[in-house]
Amino acid sequence: MRTLSRLAAATSMVALSAAVVAPLTVAAPAANPSGRSIELTAAGTHETGVFDAAAAEIPAFDKTTGRLFVVNAQKGAIDVLIVGEDAAPAAETVLSVAGLPAADGSVTDAGAVVNSVAVAGGVMAATVEAEDKTGHGWLVFFDTRTLGFLGGVRVGALPDSVALAPNGAYAVVANEGEPADDFSADPEGTISVVSVPKNARQFARLGQDAVRTVDFRADDEGAALPAGVRVVGPDVAVPAGHEEAGRIARNLEPEYVSIDPTGRTAYVSVQEANAVVAVDLASASLADFWALQLTDWSTEGVLDVSDKDGAISLAHQPVLGVPMPDGLATYKYRGQILVVTANEGDSREWGDFVDAERVKDLDLCADVFPHAKALQKNEALGRLNVLTDLGYDAERGCHTELHALGGRGFSIYTADGQRLFDSSGMLEEQIARLIAAGELPAHAFNANNDETPSFDSRSDDKGVEPESVVVGEVQGRQYAFVGLERIGGVMVFDITDPTDARYVDYVNERTWDAVGENGDAGLGDMGAEGLAFVPASDSPSGTALLIVANEVSGSTTVYEVDPVRGGKRK
Repeated sequence: MRTLSRLAAATSMVALSAAVVAPLTVAAPAANPSGRSIELTAAGTHETGVFDAAAAEIPAFDKTTGRLFVVNAQKGAIDVLIVGEDAAPAAETVLSVAGLPAADGSVTDAGAVVNSVAVAGGVMAATVEAEDKTGHGWLVFFDTRTLGFLGGVRVGALPDSVALAPNGAYAVVANEGEPADDFSADPEGTISVVSVPKNARQFARLGQDAVRTVDFRADDEGAALPAGVRVVGPDVAVPAGHEEAGRIARNLEPEYVSIDPTGRTAYVSVQEANAVVAVDLASASLADFWALQLTDWSTEGVLDVSDKDGAISLAHQPVLGVPMPDGLATYKYRGQILVVTANEGDSREWGDFVDAERVKDLDLCADVFPHAKALQKNEALGRLNVLTDLGYDAERGCHTELHALGGRGFSIYTADGQRLFDSSGMLEEQIARLIAAGELPAHAFNANNDETPSFDSRSDDKGVEPESVVVGEVQGRQYAFVGLERIGGVMVFDITDPTDARYVDYVNERTWDAVGENGDAGLGDMGAEGLAFVPASDSPSGTALLIVANEVSGSTTVYEVDPVRGGKRK
């Protein structure tokens, strides 16, 4: 059972097995009001044969050559694939990023790691992490036609995501600036705005002055942080060779970049801070900074919180979900820019510092949680991992609120941070419906990404764990493609009306009837990490494509995205 999807209207959940029960009845999603929808069909997969070593992380497609560039962190390189008229990917070559000269006179490390790629205007940009991740990294450029190296510049510590403006004028890099593994030092998190030359010949004049840096030092110098922005962690020194920066500037860690369709503004997730910043590209300055709204699991949606109850147990819980998005995307709705976030959640665990614990290990305030003893049992809330700094009453020495990592779904925001939609429990509910309808086995629910079967193993943490999201238009409608890191695959929603997203499809090339772990043969795609959408006008097959890079299985799958009408493919 590898490819799945096309859920008929299952209106309620039924008992799944003697050991797996479904106590909650949930209504089926409403049909697409337009009568038009899409379905995804796998066209082909490129296998690296490398398991659980980040051999396929972030994809980027070049429409002029049909080349697909995929980050292979295990090699410290970029795999170059060709997507043919049948939409299937095939290996062409590998681009190394070691030993490349940069404009500041430095050279990329022999042990450097590639973190992200982006393509626009015949140029491919890649972020390169230093061998010592706390050191300054690089942004390097290649010609997508000749695959020749064009030039490079120095950027901040641990450059993660990169995006290129639609017209190719700017590259924007989220420099995450993670601390040293033992938390002995912590570089500041920054955002690099790089002016990109207009053509290959002009790259000969690419200088370090093309890089402008956006930082958060003003917040250490008296500027008030927006309400709800989370800052947590010890106050340690910056690494040797870095400029001084305060605790807030070092604590904020930009994660992922999306440049809006106008090419004027970049939106950057600051994951552990539960925030998004907007960067004006012309001035290379912060235009906005806002925290994401929490999900109230007591009223807004249902979730499964225990990996020890032997069941699919979807219910409201006295818990707040902290979205803490990883990937995000932007699209235009009625002339306004909207931001879509994949609410993964993440904790900080460096050296002896850990910011999350299980509910059973916390002191709960008795007046707020009068039934704490029952609540803290393993089959109840006891196993759930929550953030320890939020909801803690220091004066009383107990927690008045519980804050879970992530939102287990996606949200849609206006460009100034007003939440228009939150999927709440829709993703976990949808997986349960697919199981009830026989389209998934019971052990798929909240499964892990490196072992099959692994039923319910992620319920105590972040559930399906939405990692990434891209938005694509098909026949005038907007769709959000949400990559699920743990169970794997991609869930698709029609977001044409941003206040009323509708479930459309779910695809996953994981082999559910296989049994194994740690790279055993035949497990299929595992650990969806990066996504890319290719509109039909740019696709070699003439049909829109969705590209999924799977970090754990080291595989990259290309799907054709076909419009369907009246239940038949168009």
